[in-house]
Amino acid sequence: MMTQAKDAALFEAMAYAWLEADRLDHREFDDWLGMWSGDGLYVVPVEPAATDFAAHLNYAYDDAQMRAKRVERMTGGDSVSASPLARTVRSLSRFRLVSDDGSRLELRCMQSLTEYRRERLKTHVADLDFILERHGGSFRILRKVVRLINADHALSGISYIL
Repeated sequence: MMTQAKDAALFEAMAYAWLEADRLDHREFDDWLGMWSGDGLYVVPVEPAATDFAAHLNYAYDDAQMRAKRVERMTGGDSVSASPLARTVRSLSRFRLVSDDGSRLELRCMQSLTEYRRERLKTHVADLDFILERHGGSFRILRKVVRLINADHALSGISYIL
C-alpha cells in the first residue's frame, strides 16, 4: 500500500505530465521549453527496448539546444514537414511512480496522441518514461523517453513533438 507521501508525489508528477501534454497540444512551446532542466534530454528511440540511447539510433535525441531548434523549425514556417502544423490531442493514463529518492523521481505512463493534419487523423501510442527533478515547489524534466509501440517500423513524417 502506498503511503500518503508517495500518493502525493505520484499526483504531483501526474499533474506535471498532464501540464506538459496540454502545453504541447496548445502550442505553448516557450512554456514547454521552460519545463525542462538545462541538461534535460528528450529521446524517441527507434528500438523500443533500447536503454543506451547514445549508442542506438533515435528519431530524436535532443538536448536543450536541439529542443529549441526543433520548436523553431516547427513554428518558423520553413519546414515543409511541419506545414501546416498538425493539431494534436494527447491522453495520458496508466501512471506508475517507479522510483522517488526525494530529489528525483521516475514516472511511467501511457500516451495516446491523435494528430489531425491535411484532413487526416493519425494515432501514435507510446510508453512515456519521465525522470523529473524537484525544483522549488514543482519539477523540471531531466529526461523524457517516448517509446512508440511501432517505433521499429516505418513512421510517416511527424510534424510535432511527441
